[in-house]
Amino acid sequence: MDKAIPSVNDLFKQLGLPSSDVEVEAFINAHGPIKDNVKLYEAPCWSSSQAGFLKDIIDDDSEWSYLADELDALLRKDS
Repeated sequence: MDKAIPSVNDLFKQLGLPSSDVEVEAFINAHGPIKDNVKLYEAPCWSSSQAGFLKDIIDDDSEWSYLADELDALLRKDS
C-alpha cells in the first residue's frame, strides 16, 4: 500500500485554506511572524474552527501534529 506522507499543503487543505506552494508561502508572509508567547492555535489569523482543529491535533498528538509543528516554525520565522 502506497500512502503519501501529508505535507503542510495538505494541512492547509484540511484547514480550508488555499494550499498551493505559492499560496502557503503568501499566507506565512502575511501572517508571520507570530509572537513567541502566542500558541499556534491562538494566532489571530485562524477562524474559530481552524483554531480548534489545530488545538485538537496538537493536544491529541495526532498524525497531523508534526505538520502543526512545522507550520508553527514557519510562522515564527522572520521573513
